[in-house]
Amino acid sequence: MAILIDRNSKIVIQGITGREASMVTKHTLAYGTPIVAGVTPGKGGEEVHGVPVYDTLKAACQAHEINTAVTYVPPAFVLDAVREAIACGIKFIFIPTENIPQHDAVKFLQLAKREGVRIVGPNSVGIISPGERAKLGAIGGDKVERCFVPGHVGVISRSGGMTAETSWMVKRAGYGVSTAISIGGDALIGSNPRQLLELFAKDPDTHAVVTFSEPGTTYEEEMADFVASGGFTKPLISFVAGKFTETMPEGTVFGHAGAMISGGAGKPSQKMARLREAGALVAERFDDIIPLLQKALG
Repeated sequence: MAILIDRNSKIVIQGITGREASMVTKHTLAYGTPIVAGVTPGKGGEEVHGVPVYDTLKAACQAHEINTAVTYVPPAFVLDAVREAIACGIKFIFIPTENIPQHDAVKFLQLAKREGVRIVGPNSVGIISPGERAKLGAIGGDKVERCFVPGHVGVISRSGGMTAETSWMVKRAGYGVSTAISIGGDALIGSNPRQLLELFAKDPDTHAVVTFSEPGTTYEEEMADFVASGGFTKPLISFVAGKFTETMPEGTVFGHAGAMISGGAGKPSQKMARLREAGALVAERFDDIIPLLQKALG
């Protein structure tokens, strides 16, 4: 099993005729993931790697059973794309687009929350469930098995690139991945690590979860509270990057839009302490993920 996506996912790509979307569609289909339709206004009747293209999402939904939307559209059009997907009754939306105006992100995230729609992203490299041969986004490219092999370890990462690196560490430890998720690097995102831990807690095929975190946000503190309250009882192995940032001037932004330390909030050392107090296995170095995972799973 897996979370978020599996072999029963029925995927539509909004903006499928774009260069990146077309490449991702090719790789996704080759991996065995079902993409049933694409949407680009004015391109209805065309095909992209055998996938039929429609002028509107409504037309695509009338012709196909769809439960997952991927919005490969420019930043200025993401709000409209998400509104269209929600209006069509799609309950899971994946957004790889970055640099979306924050006021647009606020609007579609609030709309999704009100309508009971789950969003992953924006600015996410992807989601992959290797045992299900299912992936969304550019994650894994056309050589998925280099980092992502089937198994029982969930991966959650703020960084897109480190989603692959962390999954590779899981592989080096002798295990595989149930589902790996790049949550997105923007300041405003949909599903956060705590919410994903809730899903992993219910997945019988996920035996442990590894997280890669960065400075900024209170996501790790929220995860720690969830673990401490008994909401997640499986082994949690966490690495928090960027301890050097604590010596830099307050308000300095590092990398992702959300990587900001303000007051005491967002400090890697604070995140690590809270996670350790809650019972998580905290890696001091990235390589420590391997022995900690082996210790947890045997």
